[in-house]
Parts: sequence; structure tokens; C-alpha cells
Amino acid sequence: MQIKKYTDYGLRTLIYLATLPKGRLATINEICAAYEIPRNHLNKVIHQLGKEGFIITRRGKNGGFQLAAEPAEIRLDHVIRRLEGDTPWVNCHSPVCVIEPACELKHILAAGKRVFYDYLASYTLHSLLHKRNELEQIFSTREF
Repeated sequence: MQIKKYTDYGLRTLIYLATLPKGRLATINEICAAYEIPRNHLNKVIHQLGKEGFIITRRGKNGGFQLAAEPAEIRLDHVIRRLEGDTPWVNCHSPVCVIEPACELKHILAAGKRVFYDYLASYTLHSLLHKRNELEQIFSTREF
């Protein structure tokens, strides 16, 4: 399985925000520069992260965004499920699959998906920050 680029950008955004000093807001330009990713892609991700309650967004001259909770409270399974969507990994109905009545693939993949998310449930955004000093160093050398 491979996560969508959209989800990757969402996770990267959360990692970036988690390395900032408490109360500091980040801008979209700052995150785009930090990761060298296109602004139009990140705009959509930021919007959904805010809509889902993972980040707080503030508009205006001194606007930006920050985490809505402590990194230890943001579970990876929640983030990935929200950004990936919870659609089945195989679509047996479009186009109609001739083996659907006898196929076990959808059931096996659904069970695998449950195991995948159960595994991720034991990790939080904080789990991704074990090398926080190195992350902060990397981000501090980027030009914004």
C-alpha cells in the first residue's frame, strides 16, 4: 500500500507544526519552502487539516496555523484515515467484476486495512518527533 501524496503532505505539515515553539504560527509559504512542495497542493491539505480539527487556522495579516492539540494527542491512524478517506482498497462494483460472487480479495484486504489502522493507532505525532532537534535544525536552514 502507498499513501497518497495528499496524505504525505498532511503528515509533513503536522511534523513541521509540531517542531515550532508553542504558540508560533506557520504560514503556507513557510511550509511550502521547507518541503519544496507546490502551494496549490498544500492549500487543499491545510484546509482539510483545519476542517478535521488537527490544526487551528487564523486568517489575516498575522495569520497562519498551528496544531490544535499536543503531538501526543494526535493519533496517526486518525490523521491518515481522514486524509486518505475510508474507501475500500478494491472496488468490486465499478466496473462490475465477474468473480465478485466467489472472490475473497475484498474481505482479505478489508481485514488487512483494519490491521494497518490498528497498528497505526499505537502511534501519535509525538512518535515522529524522536529526532526533534535534527528536524528543527533542518527546518532552520531552509530559506522562507
